Amino acid sequence: MLDELFMNRRADFPAKPTELRVQRNTTRNAALISGNLVSNAKAVASGVSARVYDRGVYGFASGADMSDESVKKILAAAADNAVFLGSRAGNSVGDLPPLAPGNEKTAKIDTDVPQKLLLDFAKELDEYIAGKYKNLSGRSVAVNCLDMEKLFMSNDAGGPVRMSHSLVPRAIIGVNLTVNDADGAPVSLGMPYGGYGFFTDLFRQPSQLYKDIDDQFEKLMQKAEGVYPEAGYKKVILGPDMAGILAHEAIGHTVEADLVLGGSVARNYMNKPIASELVTLVDFAHTALGGPVPVPVVVDDEGIEAKDAVIIENGILRSYMHNRFSAKKMGYEPTGNARAFQFSDEPLIRMRNTAVLPGKSKLADLIASVDDGYYLVRTGNGQADTTSEFMFSVTFGYEIKNGKLGRAIKDTTISGVAFDMLKTVDMVSDDMVWSGSGMCGKKQPIPTGMGGPAIKCMINIGGR
Repeated sequence: MLDELFMNRRADFPAKPTELRVQRNTTRNAALISGNLVSNAKAVASGVSARVYDRGVYGFASGADMSDESVKKILAAAADNAVFLGSRAGNSVGDLPPLAPGNEKTAKIDTDVPQKLLLDFAKELDEYIAGKYKNLSGRSVAVNCLDMEKLFMSNDAGGPVRMSHSLVPRAIIGVNLTVNDADGAPVSLGMPYGGYGFFTDLFRQPSQLYKDIDDQFEKLMQKAEGVYPEAGYKKVILGPDMAGILAHEAIGHTVEADLVLGGSVARNYMNKPIASELVTLVDFAHTALGGPVPVPVVVDDEGIEAKDAVIIENGILRSYMHNRFSAKKMGYEPTGNARAFQFSDEPLIRMRNTAVLPGKSKLADLIASVDDGYYLVRTGNGQADTTSEFMFSVTFGYEIKNGKLGRAIKDTTISGVAFDMLKTVDMVSDDMVWSGSGMCGKKQPIPTGMGGPAIKCMINIGGR
């Protein structure tokens, strides 16, 4: 389909390192709030972009017209922009790390999901929830699908051409349930279902989610009858969902090389301890621990073969995440972390699938080791900065009293400095859970995966 646009394109490349990317993002959504349709849409964004490297800078150009003449103009405009910027920026970096020759094709077979299928699926789920749980004060069901297809060609000046073609699909169903507690205050719990794959691959029929929704409702009722945690510096167990957002937000962003060059705290800690020796953290490319990851990247958006980046190894900071430019500037190998969301976006250094590796302890043993603390299970959202200081919401969890789970807790927050907090980790569970529903918002949104085991640590937790 997109391949035809690359016919004879090599002849139009300028005599400088050049990238040409043709991309099509297809989004579909259907959403109901309390049974009322609020969204039912399909959108396709497609176009071409080019980058040309000259004397330490990139020239970039893009356009939605994918005709032969338009592609030629985009390549020429990118080359002109590179000459203009290069004449003023000077050669501060020099030649980029070379591309490895070869072609990669990781595309799945595209499936055009009828919009009616998504809407009917959402309606049937909503009817099940409304019919079974009469005491809800609010409910919503949202289906969101994103298929990102990229055809990419790159070469160094006069060097080999690298081509890749990928199609990465994702389908998520978000269900949010609300009840009123004894004081009449609304209490909500949302859950995402799905991940990597086409909608029809992941969701055969609505009934396959009934058991999950029943469990979600049960947890919601526990939360409605729950208590607010006691604020302070507490012993906690972060469940995989919480460990995942910590790995992504509080650690991952500090070790993206562009942010390191911009002054991230991580620039001062290479080959130094920043965590307990029980902590190993990796940004995985396309497979992990012998299995799939939520967002596989085989070749990045600069034509670099994607490799796992071992960020923390047994507590020691070992690497950053790089594109070609930062790798050259800092003296490292590129890791294949250059990613772009739309055809009109320049590739940025982005995470792929960031996770803490499993340890050797059982979750039950982590819980049994805590006399007075909390087991924090679900997160809603959060933020962190390049000092590794973070604050995350907690949307579901439990008290731990005398080594046993107690009452559920209501919404709260946790905060701290990750480079300090990770040094308090003294147990890591032996399981591994991935989350593939997140979108990272660094200048441009992009799907990412995150995950990990449960980790036991000390952390600041908010109260009421």
